[in-house]
Amino acid sequence: MRRTLDEFDDRLWIRKEGYQYASTPLGEAIASGMEKLIDRVETERSLRSVWDWLPGAISDFPFETWAELTVTVADPDAPYRPVRRFESLLRETTTVRFLHPEVGLMDLCFDLLYQLVSEGVDVTLIDRPECHAYFFATYPTRSSELVRRDNFTVLEHDDFPPYGVGLLDDCVTISCYQEDSGTVHAVIDTAAPAVREWANATYETHRAGARHVVRQRSVE
Repeated sequence: MRRTLDEFDDRLWIRKEGYQYASTPLGEAIASGMEKLIDRVETERSLRSVWDWLPGAISDFPFETWAELTVTVADPDAPYRPVRRFESLLRETTTVRFLHPEVGLMDLCFDLLYQLVSEGVDVTLIDRPECHAYFFATYPTRSSELVRRDNFTVLEHDDFPPYGVGLLDDCVTISCYQEDSGTVHAVIDTAAPAVREWANATYETHRAGARHVVRQRSVE
């Protein structure tokens, strides 16, 4: 510690005031720059494990936008951590627009989704026909109930990005899936305006080419 303080004193970053040290204007400038660097390193560290999963558009945003991304990654000790994060966001919204909500995410959230729709939350899902077929087969009664509600819309599309995009009241979510299994690797959420503008454009482009799911009869 003494050697470090002496080094800072030699560089005029600090000055001794009695039994204490105080930063000089030069030292404050260095400290401010170091704080920004540490923030950048921490942001890079949080994004490193999901960078290859993110939409290409994210890399075009400035660093300040990256810093506004909250990254929740699954690991062996907490494989459902991203799903739980997504559930917590769902509980705080009155509208859900979701492009490519894979089974690996929505199956674990189905009870909550059913509850929210029953409470009046407006939900629109755009996904592959196989995903909708899975829910009709696995939850036939409740799925049939959902598609009869005015505040629940299910659309199909055949061409999707490898990630999911959710638009909630106060944030955007990006779901990163394992391509071979559909397992949720991570969920990113943010309130950054630039990301919301991109997400809305991506969603609307796919919605324009989507089609309504044919309703299936309930099977008891």
